[in-house]
Amino acid sequence: MMELNQITTLFLAAALYLLGTMLVNRIGILDRFLIPAPVVGGLLFAIVALILKSTGIVEISLDTSLQSIFMIAFFTTVGLGASFKLIKLGGKLLIIYLLLCGVTVFMQNVIGVSLAKVFNIDPLLGVMSGAVSMSGGHGGAAAYGQTIEDLGTTSAVTIGMAAATLGLICGSLSGGPVARRLIGKYNLKPKEGNVTEYVEKDEKPIAQHSFMVQVTMITLSMAGGTILGDMFTEATGFVLPAYIGAMFVAVLIRNIVDRFLPGTVNMKEINLIGDVSLAIFLSMALMSIKLWELAGLALPLVGIILVQVVFIVGFSVFIMFRALGKDYDAAVMISGFLGHGLGATPNAMANMGATVNKFGPSRTAFLVVPIVGAFLMDVIFSAPIIITTINMLAPK
Repeated sequence: MMELNQITTLFLAAALYLLGTMLVNRIGILDRFLIPAPVVGGLLFAIVALILKSTGIVEISLDTSLQSIFMIAFFTTVGLGASFKLIKLGGKLLIIYLLLCGVTVFMQNVIGVSLAKVFNIDPLLGVMSGAVSMSGGHGGAAAYGQTIEDLGTTSAVTIGMAAATLGLICGSLSGGPVARRLIGKYNLKPKEGNVTEYVEKDEKPIAQHSFMVQVTMITLSMAGGTILGDMFTEATGFVLPAYIGAMFVAVLIRNIVDRFLPGTVNMKEINLIGDVSLAIFLSMALMSIKLWELAGLALPLVGIILVQVVFIVGFSVFIMFRALGKDYDAAVMISGFLGHGLGATPNAMANMGATVNKFGPSRTAFLVVPIVGAFLMDVIFSAPIIITTINMLAPK
């Protein structure tokens, strides 16, 4: 047994992120499908660890105790990006899109849990192949997976990461073709005068004092979130993970600060902290998964993901497209929806980018989809639905 301490594990996570970045830049298929660099580096290490263990050479033990701190920090930065002024700019279309995303989150959990029972596997693993990994991506899989493993269900993180990777690929493959088909079938054209635009005025150059102000808001939200989580669990008996509490506290702090201290929030610095936190958090999560635990669950997992993909494509074409106006903007938003509904917001942006590069601009889509996919969906629908489902299925 080779045991790596806390600091060595942190160094390894950072190094694997850099390795993953290099591989993504050099291997076309990884770049095309927007596979995250920490996923590539971390998964590569997990494969090496599997080989070393299987051949009897050595088993590697990692101290990932710092992972939870980076995880909470990332979700906190998501909450700090949730300014109410964005919702006002999105208008009615944003509300419709958000509500429909909420429906998909609920149905993804229904599909995952139902098929888990059909395949006779733990329903909590069905949650991991539902909204957790489909709408939540690798970040959600790592975060909620740890919560589920703490409840006694093994392999949750491994299943979630595998599901998130499959979903991410399917989201990247389906977004462009579905939008292309809708645009061609209905002969859709970009709207003239489509100038709905949001310029993020709270992005300023990085400076030491301002940076420390952002760090203070983040750590305040993290501290408040842990207290909120403990109080909620003690009062209700339901588990409220610290990262969810931190995200909600961050939303409150962001909008209070906007009201009384406008100009304090610097999203450029907050996003930088969030990006670094996510990179370390995902690297640690991926490098520590035990791939040997996946063998007996591969077939059920693939079956569940295929059903998820069929559902979300059908829902987007037959329901969401019509509800959003059945126009060019709606088609572009569908390409983005398939990206973050099966993967992550960067996939949504890539799908929409490819679509508008071919057919013309849609500023409305680029306003609505990132706002909903990046944080509104998580704060308003995903977190409450997933946490409630986990608590309903958790062993009593």
